[in-house]
Amino acid sequence: MGIRVRYAPSPTGLQHIGGIRTALFNYFFARSRNGEFILRIEDTDRERYSENALNDLHNTLKWLGIEVDEGPEKGGEYGPYVQSERTELYREHARRLVESGHAYYCYCSQERLEDLREKQKKDKQDFGYDRKCRDLTESEIEEYKRDGVKPVIRLKIPLEGETVFSDYLIGEIKKKNIDISPDPVLLKSDGYPTYHLANVIDDHFMNITHILRAQEWLPSCPLHVVLYDALGWKPPQYCHLPMVMGSNGQKLSKRHGATAVRDFIEKGYLSEAIINNVSLIGWAYDDSREFFTKEELEKLFTLDKLSKSPGVFDYKKLDWFNGHYIREKSNEELKELLIPYLIKYGFIEPEKLPDMASFLDEIVSLTRDRLKVLSDIKDFAWFFFKEIDTYLPDEIIPKKLNAAKTVEILEVIKKHLPDMFAKNEDKVEELLKTLAENLGVKLGDFIMPLRVAATGSNVSPPIIGSLKLLGIEKTTARIERVINILKDEVGNNE
Repeated sequence: MGIRVRYAPSPTGLQHIGGIRTALFNYFFARSRNGEFILRIEDTDRERYSENALNDLHNTLKWLGIEVDEGPEKGGEYGPYVQSERTELYREHARRLVESGHAYYCYCSQERLEDLREKQKKDKQDFGYDRKCRDLTESEIEEYKRDGVKPVIRLKIPLEGETVFSDYLIGEIKKKNIDISPDPVLLKSDGYPTYHLANVIDDHFMNITHILRAQEWLPSCPLHVVLYDALGWKPPQYCHLPMVMGSNGQKLSKRHGATAVRDFIEKGYLSEAIINNVSLIGWAYDDSREFFTKEELEKLFTLDKLSKSPGVFDYKKLDWFNGHYIREKSNEELKELLIPYLIKYGFIEPEKLPDMASFLDEIVSLTRDRLKVLSDIKDFAWFFFKEIDTYLPDEIIPKKLNAAKTVEILEVIKKHLPDMFAKNEDKVEELLKTLAENLGVKLGDFIMPLRVAATGSNVSPPIIGSLKLLGIEKTTARIERVINILKDEVGNNE
């Protein structure tokens, strides 16, 4: 049998960077080895189950271009691929474990378990079940049954010896059985399995050959190996992936990358950038190459290039990737990506799009080199669509100049606007340099008042192209408005 891996999320929350990294690594490993990538929905936590989270999972995988070989929507010979549809299989094997002496019925009430937890907390002990029901007599069991107590089924963790297993990345791992979480629940009183039971049974019956998952699951691994042994099955090859850390060196938080992928999409990150950036968190092809397409990763990804050290999710690096892929787009492709944002921000109306094609083409050409994310179009293009509400003198006047000198600059620019609109860009740059020299000011100080007057900001797309797209009438009106504001400033200071 060839390589078979799975991504098995629980639909209790939105997809985040860490989960997507796991999905991508499994997907690329399967593709690079001509294997199968299986999607399994682990929905046994019915209290936290969310239809919204399930839809988000499917939408995110589709957006990333991850093609599932087997899964709830695709089907396959090892289905169903939703755990809540496999409950009888879990119950059957839980009962078999009881019959073989590897598990037992536990009748402890929730109140008793809470009291036990509080006592252990008071004694500063880690919580663990005290195995009260492990060796119940027949008469004790019958008494519980008469009282109508619905039991759970617990796994008998061996009290002696150790559990040994191999991890591809970490190597051989040994754990004393006495240190494994004592007798965890396999089947809850409502007949639903816990994660541990369903996970092991599904991986076995779906013929999963390799388990690539986050290192946070490593503490559960000895327990799973004990369960495999109890069922008489051989575990798949484990590979616990390097941790994903924030740029602050700590576990991911909302400030450092634990943001839902949906939020990245809404802000205007491209799938190419997310895939490229996330795939390099804990994996490297060599010491220098950084840019990879999804298709290239499908061929090049190998487990031997994983790092044992934690990987860092860095927003700045992601922005750098995203800017690169934005500039890889043709103007027409980028325009189609930006139009939804221009509509969202109220800059354009959908029905007027056919009449704005050439205008939007110019905006794309002017702004494409400034964009880190698609939503940046709001900051770099708003002044083409909206009037500027307020100007602050401190933003208009260069640091080493005063209001009077700034008025003089703007008067000169206003006078030469017809020439500027008649010339090509190179000639306009020469004109501006000459005018600045004549006034004895630096070119940057000469252009800044013009930039703020025309665009409302000291950061904008290329100013000459912006002026020509605004048109001479609108540009003149904005310059005149700023001149009047600065003249009032001069009058107030006299």
